[in-house]
Amino acid sequence: MTSVGSELVSRLDGLLFFPVTPFHRLDDGRAAGVDLDAFASHVASRVDLRDTPIGGPAAVFAACGTGEFWTLRLDEYTDVVRTAVATAAGRVPVIAGVGYGVEIAKGYAAAAEAAGADGLLVLPPYLVNGTQAGLRDHYTAVAAATSLDIIIYQRDNAIFTPESAAELAGVPNIVGFKEGKGDVDLMQRIVSAVRQRHGYDALHFLNGLPTAELSQLAYAGVGVTNYSSAAFCFAPDIAMAFYSAYRNHDAVLTAELIDRFYKPLVELRNQGVGYAVSLVKAGVRLDGLDVGPVRPPLSEARPDHVEQLAGLIADGRRVLVEHGVVVAA
Repeated sequence: MTSVGSELVSRLDGLLFFPVTPFHRLDDGRAAGVDLDAFASHVASRVDLRDTPIGGPAAVFAACGTGEFWTLRLDEYTDVVRTAVATAAGRVPVIAGVGYGVEIAKGYAAAAEAAGADGLLVLPPYLVNGTQAGLRDHYTAVAAATSLDIIIYQRDNAIFTPESAAELAGVPNIVGFKEGKGDVDLMQRIVSAVRQRHGYDALHFLNGLPTAELSQLAYAGVGVTNYSSAAFCFAPDIAMAFYSAYRNHDAVLTAELIDRFYKPLVELRNQGVGYAVSLVKAGVRLDGLDVGPVRPPLSEARPDHVEQLAGLIADGRRVLVEHGVVVAA
């Protein structure tokens, strides 16, 4: 049995939103507990865009990489997922991140299911490099421990051969494959292997690189048609304009946004360790919502880099104005 026809997959056709997790700020600037009110505001502000000309996300991926999953206690994690579910209110599915070793991942999966999540994104196992058989056993065991559909995440120490990906695609509730390695050749072979063994649409493939828009045109060519957008957290109008241009084959607008916004954004992101999270949080603060600091071992983005980010956002919005696209108020 394969994942063809999964109800969750049928709802993922659109931009995928990975919210940050806000934290209260101590007097010395360090992160304290989770700020659930700010988190609810963050999620609501983006999901509510579905009812505007800008457009909104197809799904919310709560407490994943951008949401600093690895820093959350189980009770904090449960509160974050529950808040995302309550805020989304069924308008879009909520997928929760789980990770670490098998037994810990099972515990987080149970908590996410009890909190009302619609699916799970299974992050790589903690620290160790496993064999292909070990990776298959890990993801199969997590899948067997939950009734939720799951998406496996290829990156770091969880890199799959095409044969392993095709075998996992046969697990009934493994419905998606998120690519975070950046190897288009490998992804072509994985997509082909899954297709040959199970047919088209056995897995929902998505591009999960830190700034996926920069590589999405290449990934679309090998059958990875969907992607997650970190920029949507802080510049939803730019992110949705790019997504619309990409889906409608508007080569001019996609090229200008790549040249004037996404390529410089990647260059800025690469200037700091952990900027795939801390620079995004800085962007959300620039957008008017105080989501607090990042938790260790991450560090805050440098002030001059935050200033550069503000300039990039302004230039990206100038591109939209030049093309007559609706921009944020």
